[in-house]
Amino acid sequence: MKKRQTKSKRAVLECLKRAENFGLRSDEIENQLPEFDRVTIYRILQSFIDDGIIHKVISDDGKFYYFKCHTCGEIHYHNHYHFKCDNCGKVECMNNEIEVKVPSGYKVSNVNFWITGVCRDCNS
Repeated sequence: MKKRQTKSKRAVLECLKRAENFGLRSDEIENQLPEFDRVTIYRILQSFIDDGIIHKVISDDGKFYYFKCHTCGEIHYHNHYHFKCDNCGKVECMNNEIEVKVPSGYKVSNVNFWITGVCRDCNS
């Protein structure tokens, strides 16, 4: 069954697409979409995570960042580094897949790699 594309879902998705390879916190999405309430935005974000449209990571300061998934076909991976600039605060996917090996019998459901430093723009 195809899920309904509501005005609010389209708006949240467009907001994340505009961010390109950079992550947004839920409050940043709320500020860009004041016509939608917080609960609606959180529900949409969770449904997008469940459907594999976006992924979220938790930063070193405990805040969640949401990223539009970039796929090559039907399969995509979330096991890559995320970089947060200490200077401007921008967070971005580094898009270099990392192989994570765990002992036999374990199943990985989420991987969160976090790097902090100074981004290319701030460093130039």
